[in-house]
Amino acid sequence: VQLQASGGGLVQAGGSLRLSCVYPKRTFNIYAMGWFRQAPGKEREFLAAISWSGTYTYYADSVKGRFTVSRDNAKTTVYLQVNNLKPEDTASYHCAARGERFGELKITPGGYYYWGQGTLVTVSS
Repeated sequence: VQLQASGGGLVQAGGSLRLSCVYPKRTFNIYAMGWFRQAPGKEREFLAAISWSGTYTYYADSVKGRFTVSRDNAKTTVYLQVNNLKPEDTASYHCAARGERFGELKITPGGYYYWGQGTLVTVSS
């Protein structure tokens, strides 16, 4: 099972993007989902998480107020709206699924079982 992230690209500082992550099965509708990013030479960084129903969300302090996570279970898709982008936001952005039914939100990569290949976001100054 693989998640497919898309929506990345080259954007100027201050710009916005909407990242999407499609999961292949409706069974994932009962999994909490998360977004992470990884820049070259750095560890994978937690960004945001959303509960299976979309009711609960949690953000890393570094992106709170700029990034918004949402999901549309009918479309089996999770979104990450990224606004006011900065050069330090340049990274590969990955979505992940918990794999535990109705599981709680997690902020570490080890809390997720399924991963996507990532979509590259490049922010120019």
